[in-house]
Amino acid sequence: MPLPAFFAAAPRIVMRDPLAELLGAAAGGLIDYGYADAVRLAGHSCPTVAGAYLMARAGLRALYGDEPAERGGVAVTMSAAEAEGTTGVIAQVFTLITGAAANNGFHGIAGRFVRYGLLDYNGGDPRSVASLRRNDSGDTVHVSMDLSDVPPAPEMRTLMGRALAPGAADEDRAGFAAAWQDRVRRLLLEHADDARVIRVERRA
Repeated sequence: MPLPAFFAAAPRIVMRDPLAELLGAAAGGLIDYGYADAVRLAGHSCPTVAGAYLMARAGLRALYGDEPAERGGVAVTMSAAEAEGTTGVIAQVFTLITGAAANNGFHGIAGRFVRYGLLDYNGGDPRSVASLRRNDSGDTVHVSMDLSDVPPAPEMRTLMGRALAPGAADEDRAGFAAAWQDRVRRLLLEHADDARVIRVERRA
């Protein structure tokens, strides 16, 4: 089945991966990520997945400016425990884009291109979702999101109840799905660069 059309209109993230370049997986090591890649990883599209994608994008832009960020060159520290709330889902999206992995990551080649140990939990600033740190310079930013400016449709709770009811009609499920994805669409297309929604901070 085709994905919603607005996925393709969402901002894209270009990374430079030296390992991919070495192994011939990507010309010049450049890998172009889109929101659909995050959806395929998570298996669903929701404000959390979209927000994680946008936080990664904003944090990397703050660290690298207009240049492609180095995949594998950033350490990620999640503020909460892995099993707490949506932390694990957000961390998976960060891993997809940055390459930063926990103990299940790539161990490198001849001491280079190491990815494991670059993702940690329950160690960041509780005022943010995560921190991203450049391994070469130590430059660090803290990312978070506030979705209060992108509220769900007023009828969302009612639509969800109808869609989850046993024997729900096709139109009820479709109505809920449309309202759900419309919030994701607004977040990705209208608030990707909204500093009130997708927040990046540097702290002493």
